[in-house]
Amino acid sequence: MGTRTNARADPAGAVTAGLGRSRRSAGRLPAQAAIGAFVHRHRLAPYLLLVPSLAAVGLLILWPTIQIAVFSLQNYELPQVSGAQPAQWTGLSNFTAILKDPEFWVSLRNSCLFAAVVVPLTLIAGTGVGLLLNRLRRAMAALVSTTALLAWATPTISATVIFFWLFSPDGGVVDWTLARLPHWLVGSTDWAGFNWTNAPLPVYTMLTLLLVWQGFPFVAVSVLAGLKTVPTELYEAARVDGATPWRVFRRITYPLLKPIFLVLLLLSIIWDFGVFPQAYLLTGELANRDEYNLGIYAYQKAFTMPPSYSLGAALALILTAILLLVTVGYVRASVRQGALQ
Repeated sequence: MGTRTNARADPAGAVTAGLGRSRRSAGRLPAQAAIGAFVHRHRLAPYLLLVPSLAAVGLLILWPTIQIAVFSLQNYELPQVSGAQPAQWTGLSNFTAILKDPEFWVSLRNSCLFAAVVVPLTLIAGTGVGLLLNRLRRAMAALVSTTALLAWATPTISATVIFFWLFSPDGGVVDWTLARLPHWLVGSTDWAGFNWTNAPLPVYTMLTLLLVWQGFPFVAVSVLAGLKTVPTELYEAARVDGATPWRVFRRITYPLLKPIFLVLLLLSIIWDFGVFPQAYLLTGELANRDEYNLGIYAYQKAFTMPPSYSLGAALALILTAILLLVTVGYVRASVRQGALQ
């Protein structure tokens, strides 16, 4: 009998325990339901999904930017880095010193002129290759695109060293070729042993060719991707009407691909305006100050002895402000033209 009583009591205890768990779960469910309803009512789900990405951006970009801003307002040099002396707040004296330095304005001029030449050349070359790829058959298009992408995939240092060898005064291919061209093709024996790094114009000519060679494949692939979205009926109708290739591009291709061209323009300006590694290697490190752009000038101020990290930080903020102005202008132009909604 005792065994049967215990057997009967066990199911009752299990039911009681189950009811207790149900009550606790029921207590949690309304809270979860309330949170879910709040998120749904205020449409917060997309923003919650952005939280991890925003946290990564804050950790990798915003926090270093804040540190640079702090350094730019201090006297932060080797004694401060080693802890031998405390950092002192200097206000805007670093910015004032940069703006009063003639080398800064020479570097800014070189950067602006260089970007004004390189960016259009890169866009024109890349657009031309993209239009060519769109007209080629699949096998030939694959061959040309693969060959072009090899230039884009070549590491920066390797590509720079290759161009340095090509333009070397000691047996470089470029000097050898120019020395053997006819006079009507600017050929002359004066090109033999010509040093391309002794003056701003030759070195920036070499740097322009290097950056156009590295940058046009990305533009070509982007333009080709955009061309694949243009209806072929538009081109067929234009050919029936007797439109020239230039008129087809101006009236059909460019208006439809304008958002892509605006993005490529912005990216090219950002990449080419303060270019550093290629310019640093081709100009012979820090030899000629007339060849400085903003990237080399910032490096010279920040890391040559005695280094001044505070001046480097101020220059980094100035360069960032210039590029932000370009970005804001791009966004305003895109909104005005309907590229962005």
